Amino acid sequence: MKICGLQKTTLLDYPGRVAATIFLGGCNFRCPFCHNSGLLEDNAKALFSQDEILNFLQKRKGILEGVCITGGEPTLNIDLESLICNIRELGYFVKLDTNGSCPEVLKKLVFKKQLDYVAMDIKASKKNYKIASGIQNLNVEKVIESASFLTEQHVPYEFRTTAVKGIHEVQDFKEIGTWLHGSSPYYLQNYEDSDQVLRPGYASFSMEEMNVFFETVKPYLTNAKLRGMDLTGSI
Repeated sequence: MKICGLQKTTLLDYPGRVAATIFLGGCNFRCPFCHNSGLLEDNAKALFSQDEILNFLQKRKGILEGVCITGGEPTLNIDLESLICNIRELGYFVKLDTNGSCPEVLKKLVFKKQLDYVAMDIKASKKNYKIASGIQNLNVEKVIESASFLTEQHVPYEFRTTAVKGIHEVQDFKEIGTWLHGSSPYYLQNYEDSDQVLRPGYASFSMEEMNVFFETVKPYLTNAKLRGMDLTGSI
């Protein structure tokens, strides 16, 4: 297992809990707007051992409540379940971030009650998924299976989409709405540029454009919200 990063404290990554975030290396997507591009390749450098992470969490008991495991794509790691079990034995809640491409791993962890929260990225509409994921031979059905499983409400969860100018249009959000239709928690967030983006050159949308996307998806997803901004334009 390649543990490539650790954010020691976050109030944002795990809703409602003070948490640490662990970044695992390796991903099967190549989203052109990915801001963790250094974690994508198989040669991503491991910076921490599992023992080092567990020792840190042991010392932070009583201060931290949860641990968010993100990537890269965590479900590709064969030692993921072992890591989660060890974290839970310390008394922490565990949140998993996933692109939904490995539904069999997601289901196993949920049915074994190893996860307390799941955040799944919805990259785009089904028709636009190959472009947004950067994988032309992507099996979108795997992603659809994961999303469908989460809507069965075996575990608290959320869906989220990062809107990127040059990737997304209004039609994407209409189609996402009809795909996920219902009361699922859904967060729409704006792209933010950084020097770690896989393919530079993308841009964020204006507040007015984000409002249009939000109003497009809201009739289908009643619990949709804008994340990182409010409807007055504040960030």
